[in-house]
Formats: sequence, structure tokens, C-alpha cells
Amino acid sequence: MSTEQTGLTARFEGLDWRRVWLYAVLLGFAGFYLAPLESGLTTAFKTQSAFFETTPFVPAFGDGFTVSAWMDAWATLQGPMVNSMLFAIPATVLSAVLGSLAAYGLTHVDWRGQVVVLLLFVAGVFIPYQSVLVPLSRFWTIVNLQSLLAGVPFLAERVGLIELTVTHTAYGIPICTVLFRGYYQTLNTEMLEAARLDGASLWRVYRKIVLPLSKPMFAVTLIYQFTNIWNDLLFALVLVTSPSNQVVTLALNELQGSMVTQYNLQMAGAFLAALPTLVVYVLFGDQFARGVAGET
Repeated sequence: MSTEQTGLTARFEGLDWRRVWLYAVLLGFAGFYLAPLESGLTTAFKTQSAFFETTPFVPAFGDGFTVSAWMDAWATLQGPMVNSMLFAIPATVLSAVLGSLAAYGLTHVDWRGQVVVLLLFVAGVFIPYQSVLVPLSRFWTIVNLQSLLAGVPFLAERVGLIELTVTHTAYGIPICTVLFRGYYQTLNTEMLEAARLDGASLWRVYRKIVLPLSKPMFAVTLIYQFTNIWNDLLFALVLVTSPSNQVVTLALNELQGSMVTQYNLQMAGAFLAALPTLVVYVLFGDQFARGVAGET
């Protein structure tokens, strides 16, 4: 046996084969999970003819490569993406803050009827969107926000977005409350009681102690709520009637076309529409991991 073969054999003998198999299996699952993403990304950079002439997972080169689908998708989605920001950000923040306050009241404040209210919040988590569409539509018809805001600059033209903000805030409070309550049960009760004995009010205890410790759970609820609200189509279909209030999910649905399906345009639009949620994950990723792990 040559010196080179002897060195190669010694190198393989030093390998931890269990770890090698573990990485191989993990890479296999990662590849299986990311395959649709890779197919969609390569499709977005193909011309329509190249899409039919090449296999889904192989990128196109030369005349088959184009960025026109991204430019066309951006031209269609940029306005609706701004509209989605206008209702998704306030609805996400409001539902998280109100859920945090409600959870604080249900966890660290003793009052009569606490259990009943908690059960109502838990029940609210399981109400599907479809079951509230008719009463929701009826409610906004009775409120008649269009008449109430007539003549008010900026707001009068965005009634649909205001209705979406209020609806998603109300719908998100139960799940945010349940998430925050589970987190607040892990806080050191003796520390909060000591602050109360020192004369701190309930609001001061929340603001000075509970709120700073809530960053990981705020990251969890903000990511969860923003993703749900940003991707919602059902409430938008019911509440958005004005073309100027069109949100990104409605615009993305219209990219499909009526006669010919432009697959590259749809894929490019889907990636552009997903960018804001990706940014939120990047911004709050560390805190999100701590919140899921139950760390303070």
C-alpha cells in the first residue's frame, strides 16, 4: 500500500460515521424542504418560453434568462404592498400590546371573574375566519365608517384599511393574550410582589419590570401576527372594495391572469410579497428563539 493510500485510510478511520450519517439525513431533509423554493426562484428568472423548454429545477441561461418578471411584478405590487404595510404594522403592534396587557391582568392581578374571562380568550383563539365573515360585514355596514370619516383627509380614502386594522387587532388579541399569559406564568412572582410591597403601582410594575422582560415573547407574537395578517386574503376580500385600498394578497391573486398563466410573473410576485415577512424574521430572529424556548 502506497503512502498516499495509507494517509487516506487513516483519515477515514478518524471520521465519526454517526455524525456523517446525521448530517447526510439533515441535508436530505433540507434539500427536500427547499426544493420548491429553488424551483420557484429559478422560474422567476426565466422567460415564459424557457419555462416550458427547461426542467423546473434547472436555471435558464442566455436568452432564457430575464428579470422582466421581477420588474413587472414590482410595478403591480408596490402600491398594494404599501397598503398592506398601512394596516399590517399597526394591527400587529396593537394586538401584541393589548394581548400583553390582558395577559398581565390575567396572570398577576387577582380579580373576580378572572377564570371566565380567560376561558373567553381561549375560546377566541379557535374561532375560524369563515365563521365571522357575515357578522363582520354586517358590523361594518352598521358602523358606516365611510360616512363617519367623510371629509377627513387621508382617512376617508382608506376606510377599507382601517376596517382591516381594527378587525385584525380584535382577532389577534386572544392568541396574543394566551401566548403572553403562558410566558408571564414563568416570571418570578416574588420579584413582582416585592415591587408592589415597595409601593409600585400595577402599571409601574408592568412598565418597569414585566415589559422589559417581555422582549422575547413580543418577538414571537410580532412575527406570528405580522405573518398571519400580511398573508390574509379572506378578510381583505370582504372588507376592501376600493381599488386604491388593494392589498398585496389581492394584487398577487390578480397576477394569475385570466387567459394565460404567467408562471415566472407569479413566482417573482410571490417572492416579492414574502420579503417583508422575511425582514421581520431577520430583525427579531434571536428574540424569537428565546421566546419559543421560554427564556426571559
